[in-house]
Amino acid sequence: MFTGIVREQGQVVSAEAGGAGVRLVVDAPVTAGAVAVGDSVSISGVCLTVTAAANGSLAFDVVHETLNRTAFGDLAPGTPVNVEPALRAGDPLGGHYVQGHVDGVGRIRRIDPEGDGRRVWIDPPSELERYLVEKGSVAIDGVSLTVAQLDESGFAVALIPHTLAVTTLGGRAAGDLVNLEVDVLAKYVERLVLR
Repeated sequence: MFTGIVREQGQVVSAEAGGAGVRLVVDAPVTAGAVAVGDSVSISGVCLTVTAAANGSLAFDVVHETLNRTAFGDLAPGTPVNVEPALRAGDPLGGHYVQGHVDGVGRIRRIDPEGDGRRVWIDPPSELERYLVEKGSVAIDGVSLTVAQLDESGFAVALIPHTLAVTTLGGRAAGDLVNLEVDVLAKYVERLVLR
């Protein structure tokens, strides 16, 4: 379980394909010093299990199921990623409940400047639209955000300068793919109502 409050911007060291998927190595010195093998870490919104942690880097085995459901196909050495260690008992819950289970991949439609911030419009897969409500929660590349606006094909989030500076969202451009996780509460409510 995560909060969507990014603790560190890491950088991909390598993403090497193998039989079971990809061996991903991320430079994340702050997080690497505080986690152990077997711990969960969110990498740009994807919950992964640490398989090695040494010298400021974290290694993960990313299976094909994860590769097929996320925007991880674009990972290459030097790619910045959002890093968040799993929530521990007693930690502040500053964002919202984020599982690190990506629901789909969205595409950034456009980015509009708003003073020192930006309004980012994203087109999600059509099957996710019903879970997005104005002022509701959404995680984009692992960042806990509030839906600021909806239109016929997508939604917008308003990003403050701090978020732009400490997450990978500040370097995003129109056309980029992003990992999306809708609010898990909406999915449970839907399941209960439809049964």
